[in-house]
Order: sequence, then structure tokens, then C-alpha cells
Amino acid sequence: MDSKIIIAIDGHSSCGKGTLAKNLAKELDYLFIDSGAMYRAVTLYLINENIPLSEVSEDPALLGNIKIHFEFDPERYFFETFLNGENVEEQIRGMEVSRKVSPVSAIKEVRYFLVAQQQEIGKNRGVVMDGRDIGTVVFPDAELKIFMTASSGIRAKRRYEELKKKGVHVNYQEVLHNIRERDHIDSTRKESPLLKAKDAITLDNSSMTKMEQSRLALQWARGVIESLEPH
Repeated sequence: MDSKIIIAIDGHSSCGKGTLAKNLAKELDYLFIDSGAMYRAVTLYLINENIPLSEVSEDPALLGNIKIHFEFDPERYFFETFLNGENVEEQIRGMEVSRKVSPVSAIKEVRYFLVAQQQEIGKNRGVVMDGRDIGTVVFPDAELKIFMTASSGIRAKRRYEELKKKGVHVNYQEVLHNIRERDHIDSTRKESPLLKAKDAITLDNSSMTKMEQSRLALQWARGVIESLEPH
């Protein structure tokens, strides 16, 4: 199979978009673009350069010195994030970045800047990317668009179990409330709201295992790739 495509995966929070995207990238030998890591890398840059968020809005050119790319580590089977040539995978997962990434992500100039970078990374196809606005804003011409969803109760249960395994003490009702709140915010925000692209396939994984959903999505991807092959 020589034809490479772009696979855009959008959907609600706690649907397993990242897991599915990584599995597809692995099976197809594609590049996985971690949109969340890109926002974290910008946050790290602003912290290191002591640039206040207000200055970014006033002078978006400050972002011009940021270059982000991903490199695959075969030993960890993981795509690592590089900021201006430096591996920052560990740094961007730290608490300082985690605390500041949300307000950085809300700046429209940052979103515009990263969408342009994401489009540049994907210009040669052969990429899988997940997020909230990938099929509608970042890659509207993606050959395969998947919109992932599951009932809020199922997503809350999965998230609750995940947090419990990590030793985090949480209440199920709190997790459920948080997920419903995030759904509302994601769907109603002014900048790039969560929307299902008209040509996206819905993948409701409420009653599916990770393996089942990966198998189904891979089947869809291979079907699209084969349809583009010269016969």
C-alpha cells in the first residue's frame, strides 16, 4: 500500500481517542501527532522565555520562534515531542506545564499558530491525529474522519477506574459531573468548538473493547487506502 492518507479522530473527552490514534499509527506505520503535547510545548516555551500570556495576544509574532516536531522512539514505541530541536517529552508532562496549559490553549493566536504547524506536519499525509477540531478545522480534507463517542456514564466509569488505579481518591459523581461539564464547554466554546464533521464516521465505543474499536477503525482505514490505490 503506497497511498498514504490523513486520519482525523475527534470526539468527546475520555473516549480513548489518543489510544485509538496511537494504535492506528502503529499498525499503519504512520506518524501520530499529539495535539495536546503541542499545546504543552508552547506552554513550556512561554514559561522558559518568561513571556506573559497577555503579550502573546498582543504580539502573536512571539510564537514565530517555536518549532515543534515528533520523533519515534522504537525502544519505548512512543512518539516523543521536540521543541526547537530539544527532546522535551519529560518537561512538558511536569506540574508547572500542566497547571498553565489550559489558559495557553484558550488563546486564539496560539490555536491559529498550532493549526498551521499541524497542517505543515501533515502535508505529506501518512498521519493520525486526535483532538476536538481535527476533522473540521485542522484537516478538513482528511480522507478518513472518525468521530468517537460513548455515553457520559460509560466514560465517567472508565475515567473513575483509571484514576482509582493511579491511587487518586475521587467520587464517581464528581467524575461524571466533570465529564458532562467538559462536553458542554467543548461543544459551546467560541474558538474551534467540538463538532462532528459532515463526512465523519461515528464510532460509539460504549460497548466495545479497545481491541474491537482498533480493529474496526483499522478496517475503515485500510478500506480507504485500498480505494485510492491504482487498479
